[in-house]
Parts: sequence; structure tokens; C-alpha cells
Amino acid sequence: MTYAFITGASGDIGAACARALAKEGYSLYCHYHSNEEKIRNLVTELKAAYPEQDFLIIQADLSLDSSLEIITQSVFQLDGIIFAHGDTSYELLTTHTSNEFDDMWRVHLKTPMRLCQAFQSKLSQQQQGRIVFISSIYGLSGSSMEVLYSTLKGGQIAFANAYAKEVASLGITVNTIAPGAVATRMNTDWTEEETKELLETIPVNRMALPEEIASFASFLFKKEASYITGTTLPMTGGWKI
Repeated sequence: MTYAFITGASGDIGAACARALAKEGYSLYCHYHSNEEKIRNLVTELKAAYPEQDFLIIQADLSLDSSLEIITQSVFQLDGIIFAHGDTSYELLTTHTSNEFDDMWRVHLKTPMRLCQAFQSKLSQQQQGRIVFISSIYGLSGSSMEVLYSTLKGGQIAFANAYAKEVASLGITVNTIAPGAVATRMNTDWTEEETKELLETIPVNRMALPEEIASFASFLFKKEASYITGTTLPMTGGWKI
């Protein structure tokens, strides 16, 4: 049986990734931070649909260094990781506090990097380990009012590019998906006018669905994707920022 660990599985993209991998036969470690009801509903759904697979819940605050020990002690067999957690903060760089810098650095970069470090031996055992970061198009292009978020998402891309070279001989692939606007909870606070203005800048005239992001993440876990590593896929609907 193959196992994958998904961070942020209570979020819209994380949950979609969980459903996509479960459909492919993966047992899952489903991480969440605070939305216990949603993660329990997801796991109940998956257990009912795939009774022969295992679905385990891991609660951890990835902004705390202690989360590393919680996760590593909860994960045994592991064949792949999808990092689908994290949120943004809309504010000027000058308004961020030092604590906010530290928290976001740990959430988006330090903890994922430490988890890759801790799980490298497990991921290499079958010579087909998979690591996928759900980054952001802002990691490539940058965004005002989201300078810190953009920088850290760019850091995920840089890390994946470098780490892919380091572990290629171990059969581990490391890739990044950089979505543009996705129809998730994070993008529901906009006014109707703001949404209309955004869609007018996207050639396909809509936001991506979480399931569309998850479908490519799931493909990267397949044997047929073993030659794809150190790659970033912008999924933007043609949106040029």
C-alpha cells in the first residue's frame, strides 16, 4: 500500500488533492491546523469510499517548530508529500511585524524543508518518492500588498528546483504547481465588482477549480511522471501578471 502526506488537507486545494490521491489508491495522512470539522468530514467521506485504504488525521500548527516532531512521530510509511497549506496576508511590507515574518517563514518554507529533510529516507525506499508544492503564480511574478507571501512562495520554487537535483538519484521527484486565481475560500472575500475586474484579465474568464490543481498534483505522483522533476507549472488560465 502506498502512503501520502498532505498538509492543509482541510483547505479547498488540499482536500481536492486528498480525493484525487485516494482515487488513485493512496492511503493518506491528512494534516490540518484548526478546521477539525472539515478534516473529519473529509476523512469520513474517504473511508466510506475507499474502505481498504487508511486515512489518518494529524493536527499541527506549522508556524511552530514543535510541529516537526508531532508530524514525524505520526508518519510511518511514506511515498509522497503534497504541501498544500498556508494563507496570505494583504498588507504593505512596512506593516508586517517581526513575529509575522517568523511565522510565515516557518509555515511556508522552514517546516516544509525540515519535513523533506526528515522524510528523505522514507521517500527514497521505493525509488519513486514524490514531493509537490502548491505554490503560487506570485512566487514567479510577485504581487504588491503580498510581498512577504510572494517572496516565500518564490522560495518554495527555488527550494524545489535545487532539492530536485539533490535527490534525483534517489528516485525522488520534486515539483511545484503555481496556480493563479483559484475558486477557494481564500478568494471569497472580494466584492462582485472586484471579481468581475479580475476575471476580465484572465483569458479563460474564470478562476481555476481546486480539482484542476489536484488533478495535476495527482499526475505528478504517477509512474509516468517520473521524468518530471525540478519543474514549475503555472496554472493561470492564461493570466499574465
